Amino acid sequence: MFSNELVCNILDYINKNINKEITIDELSNIFYYDKTYIMKRFKKELSITIFDYINSMRVFNSLTLYSFDNYIIYIAFKSGFNSLEYYSEMFKKIMGVSPSIYRKYVNRDISIKDKEIDLILYNIVKLNRIKKMTDKYLNNRKPSIIMVKKIALK
Repeated sequence: MFSNELVCNILDYINKNINKEITIDELSNIFYYDKTYIMKRFKKELSITIFDYINSMRVFNSLTLYSFDNYIIYIAFKSGFNSLEYYSEMFKKIMGVSPSIYRKYVNRDISIKDKEIDLILYNIVKLNRIKKMTDKYLNNRKPSIIMVKKIALK
């Protein structure tokens, strides 16, 4: 069974625009489907809401930025969040620790607790699973006619 083409197109759009503001109204206008239908279809296909996916991927992408920059506000905006407060709230919800605790983890600060390290590692694995699941979903997309012709020519 192939992946739903609409959901694949939405995933492609989100992944290409992850650092920009993305609204359900925007997705509805781009793909010509009702907002409710888009949200329900996405959730049905991937078992995650559009907003949870967007926030998870933004936090996931932000993790690597801690190696290069210690300014959490810079990391928040670079990752597509519009405010430090919202970034911190989503980071804590998704990672189980605050951005400053994660920064301590990256900097190998000895004051970080084992429980916090366990939470960080557990949630990194969880984010990796979401990323792999959506990548697999995209790879299960029905081949386009152009792709089929290219394969047949080989």
